[in-house]
Amino acid sequence: MRFLPVLIFCPIAGVFSQPADKLLPILETELKREVAGFSKVTQPPYFISYGVSDEHSGTVVASFGSLLRSDTARVRMLTADVRVGDYNFDHSHPGEEKDEMRFMAMNRGSRTRLPVDDHADAIRQLIWKQTQESYVQSLDAYKEKKSQRKEEPHPVADFSHEPSSESIEPPLERFNKWFDPAYWRGRMEKITEPFNASAHAVEGEASLQVGMERRYFVSSEGTRIVQNRTYSYLSIRGAMRSEGSDIVRLHLSYFAFNPAALPADEVILADVQKMIGKLEKLRIAPIAEPYTGPAILHARAAGVFFHEIFGHRVEGHRLKDRMDGQTFKDKVKQQVLPTSLSVVFDPTLSQFHGQALNGYYRYDDEGVKGEKVRVVNKGVLENFLMSRTPIENFTNSNGHGRGENGANPVSRQSNLIVENERIVPMAELRKLLIAECKKQNKPYGYFFMDVVGGFTTTQRFMPNAFNIFPTEVYRIYADGRPDELVRGVDLIGTPLAMFAEIDAADGTPEVFTGFCGAESGDVPVTAISPSLFVKRIETQKKPAEQVNEMLLSRPRN
Repeated sequence: MRFLPVLIFCPIAGVFSQPADKLLPILETELKREVAGFSKVTQPPYFISYGVSDEHSGTVVASFGSLLRSDTARVRMLTADVRVGDYNFDHSHPGEEKDEMRFMAMNRGSRTRLPVDDHADAIRQLIWKQTQESYVQSLDAYKEKKSQRKEEPHPVADFSHEPSSESIEPPLERFNKWFDPAYWRGRMEKITEPFNASAHAVEGEASLQVGMERRYFVSSEGTRIVQNRTYSYLSIRGAMRSEGSDIVRLHLSYFAFNPAALPADEVILADVQKMIGKLEKLRIAPIAEPYTGPAILHARAAGVFFHEIFGHRVEGHRLKDRMDGQTFKDKVKQQVLPTSLSVVFDPTLSQFHGQALNGYYRYDDEGVKGEKVRVVNKGVLENFLMSRTPIENFTNSNGHGRGENGANPVSRQSNLIVENERIVPMAELRKLLIAECKKQNKPYGYFFMDVVGGFTTTQRFMPNAFNIFPTEVYRIYADGRPDELVRGVDLIGTPLAMFAEIDAADGTPEVFTGFCGAESGDVPVTAISPSLFVKRIETQKKPAEQVNEMLLSRPRN
């Protein structure tokens, strides 16, 4: 799984000037026809659903003051889920470990592109074709799983019974009224122009990605969901050649529901100048050596830390996967974090202190209403994130079945929120760090100010470890010397060892917005956490990104 800063999706208000929605009745008509047709076969499916993403998107990219790319697109994608067997035992049932990789690949779903012009016959033809293919695939898998079926002491159903839902949002305003590419081309060129002034800059790029998405979900159980999501994401990437000829990089990002709500040029340009100044310092900063010892994770870094080492391990479907490490399977009602900390996942929250949260949604990708889930309460594990794949003692979804277009949903994170009841101000966290450095006989501890993402592994056949990618890291010296910026640091470790080292947290949470990639593809998520003091972390050297010495001088005006 990986966690990277990326797009934001949220509903917006607007002038609903589009004509009436024609796609929903087409989907419902074909679903009814397919259900009726399958009733005549020997082994009919017991459940069919169609999910469709209808997305208008725009991209503008500029570099060193010049336009690299500007385009818009519209794509409709269909995902069909056809389940064979029954709720207790179907084609998704866990099988022998040697077969699981193959069945996981089969269950990822497939993308089918649909026409965007509401041509009913053409759309129904493609839905019919995808439904047939999905049925045959599921039937073959079901027969094989049934032939392997063994006595199970504590059988768990393969698919949960959930009440049907209905929620139809009106269409959004037209995309070309919402987003003006020509206006943004000029702004993006202006934003990246300052990189030309640096003799050491090798990258000075800004990318704007905006989108207006309408998502459909209909099922044979009677669920009818149509919901809107929008995103507007502006990222800036700067890189310079260091004195050792490797590359140092920094990132900026801004989020809004609507591109018109992004910061003004004056704000962005001031941030770009700060980035350039920080890159100039970073390029001559010392390269950090591998280290173990105390550290402070600033709020954004702490959010990614929790997403990676904790969040993935409470995604319920993993506890049914025989190849997964199942870190928390037998730890319900046990203390897994300090008693001052609680962890909540809340897809119903669209903003936090005025910042938009891209882990927000009303209904998940299985048509189940999103719920606020308190997974850890005062350090004690109480719950898991659940899709419609039940696990022992957790038989129903809490609205966290999510997947990228074309992938069948599994339980995934939404808005992760770390709550802290014992607030220790940042100045006191620094004192704790210095005291711990002296106790461990370390000349310095680390302060992780910012990160760009990370990844983790949870499978048994690989070490259960994580790697977080810091971009701004300082040494805090125990003897009182000024903090020192360093480069080339990766934060690594194993989850249970790191949980045990969390000692204190402050009261100033911050938002890290990102995309999480896992079995069901990339989904938008958010991590919100206060800063953490950790008694012991481990780092390794970041892989060096070398560039050749330039034989010719850089072109200048």
